[in-house]
Amino acid sequence: MNVGNEMSTETNASLLARRQAALPRGVGQAHPLFAARAENAEVWDVEGRRWIDFCAGIAVVNTGHCHPRVVAAASAQLAAFTHTCFQVVAYESYVELCERLNAAAPGATPKKSFLVNTGAEAVENAVKIARAATGRSGLIAFGGGFHGRTMFGLALTGKVAPYKVKFGPYPGGIFHVPFPNALHGVSEDDSMAAIERLFAYSIEASQVGAIVIEPVQGEGGYLPAPFTFLRRLRTLCDQHGILLVADEVQSGMARCGKLFATEHYDVEPDIITLAKGLGGGLPVAAIVGKAAIMDAAEVGGLGSTYAGSPVAVAGALAVLDVIEEEQLCSRSMALGERMRSRFGAMQKKYSSIVEVRGLGAMTAVEFCRNGDPRQAAADMALALKNEAARRGLLLLLCGSNGNVLRVMVPLTIPEVLLDEGLEIIDASLQAIGA
Repeated sequence: MNVGNEMSTETNASLLARRQAALPRGVGQAHPLFAARAENAEVWDVEGRRWIDFCAGIAVVNTGHCHPRVVAAASAQLAAFTHTCFQVVAYESYVELCERLNAAAPGATPKKSFLVNTGAEAVENAVKIARAATGRSGLIAFGGGFHGRTMFGLALTGKVAPYKVKFGPYPGGIFHVPFPNALHGVSEDDSMAAIERLFAYSIEASQVGAIVIEPVQGEGGYLPAPFTFLRRLRTLCDQHGILLVADEVQSGMARCGKLFATEHYDVEPDIITLAKGLGGGLPVAAIVGKAAIMDAAEVGGLGSTYAGSPVAVAGALAVLDVIEEEQLCSRSMALGERMRSRFGAMQKKYSSIVEVRGLGAMTAVEFCRNGDPRQAAADMALALKNEAARRGLLLLLCGSNGNVLRVMVPLTIPEVLLDEGLEIIDASLQAIGA
């Protein structure tokens, strides 16, 4: 077993063999290596090799691996107490985190929050609250969207493979419409018209409780919604008494250049789900919403044994401090501009790059053949990921066709390390003949 900075006697290969014997094959792994330690935007495996991390634990360690403030806060809480179950014996830090999220959430309407463990659990609870507040069961989500691996999360998710395969049937009353994607010929007018067709052919508007949307799709390809689209959805929801739920599990906590990505859109959602970057690597998630809506559930209807773990809450409070003190929202914007500028230059060199896009540091590069968006080059994206790993850079892919590179650098990454990683991507693209 590896502890701290000590070198493991195991190798990546030996641990992979143990993993395959002990775990079901359904638990994937993007890179065949095992971490021994990590710091900011670097990871060292059990064999002592150093890796530049452009994954950040899937946009979780926005404040970097093992940020000293987060580690210190969690360590201090560990020395005090680790668990009481908030619904049994409460603690001030849980209340403080909710207060800070309420104050920061977009819009002037008074807010209330509560905590859970994961993004999927946050989405499940957002659906429960929406149904309780409206008395309606219908839900509308978007193709390409990802909302978690629980059954409601999967039902809302707009991508079959690998997430939904063999797991149905799913909860009913959920309808999908296309997400705007200009590259692939879907305008925001098309998306709005699809919703109107749902109202005409599939479910009456008065039976829809919520529209659930990622302001920037994650698994769907790091696709930012057009800036007027969320406003049009807000107007539509107000017209029909539907709640607007913003899934900010991946786009929140400064990842898109503001604490909440929806701040870019000048829209006040009814409910927001948060997770990933909130805990700085510790498992905590939140549901933030308009107070009157959040109070719809009966006493005892919300909660979870481990929800709002005092250790994770301490880390989350430190994360909010770090975001403010280190100005990570503005740094996120600067990082995104720097990356998209470099990728734009690469696009001129490599014909397989059909689009570079993003919001804040949430940045994507889409690969297609012959400049044709209909010819997704998933093999090219995979070859890039593998070649970059061979050179010491960790990358992840996304997109409905698996042909999109998503870059999720810690927002604290030193510029010299960012540039080193971007150079590896450039060299890898050249090596694979992109």
